[in-house]
Amino acid sequence: MQEQIGNHAKPLALRPVRRHRESMRIAIIDESAVRASVMQEGLAQLGDCEIFVITERRGLVRRISEIDADIVLMDLGNPSRDVLEEYFAVSRVLARPIAMFVDDSDEESIGASIDAGVSAYVVDGFAPHRIRSILDLAIRRFHAFSRLQTELSVAQSKLAEREAVDKAKRILMQTRGLGEPEAYAELRKTAMNQGKRIAEIADAVVTAHKLIGGAA
Repeated sequence: MQEQIGNHAKPLALRPVRRHRESMRIAIIDESAVRASVMQEGLAQLGDCEIFVITERRGLVRRISEIDADIVLMDLGNPSRDVLEEYFAVSRVLARPIAMFVDDSDEESIGASIDAGVSAYVVDGFAPHRIRSILDLAIRRFHAFSRLQTELSVAQSKLAEREAVDKAKRILMQTRGLGEPEAYAELRKTAMNQGKRIAEIADAVVTAHKLIGGAA
């Protein structure tokens, strides 16, 4: 299936996210219809996929969301620095695998593509015979990066909770003359009585202490 989305296209209806679908939905972003057709031909070998072509930059994030694309391919040719940065900005807000194709590049642009969350940054343009491996690479890198982000978020959350508990213990030790084991036991007892996590009680203690003018 192929669907052209250009200046005179009818807007797509917002689609619900389908978790279990057999065909892959691929969004091609290319301001050159001729160049986009070459990419479409290369994708034809994949078999069961739905291809959507977007030929203008306006409303790009909304359109990709409406298409509910599984992967986004951006063929930019030889973009100016401003155009490249504009597409990097779009990439930063798309929680999807992205493969970006350019005719030429430099180390700064390659680094910027990584920072923007581009899963595969391909120099020397699009090559039909490499499309399967590029799609696989983009998807694998996207999922690997997502796992790293999740793990980092969990680690940061645990660290923040540990710091809050340590602060709360210090407050109880200073204001009530408790030792560290007793201060922690008091936090744990309160958490159990209120059906909350120790970190939540610790946050409440620290917040209350700040409100009455105490040092954190």
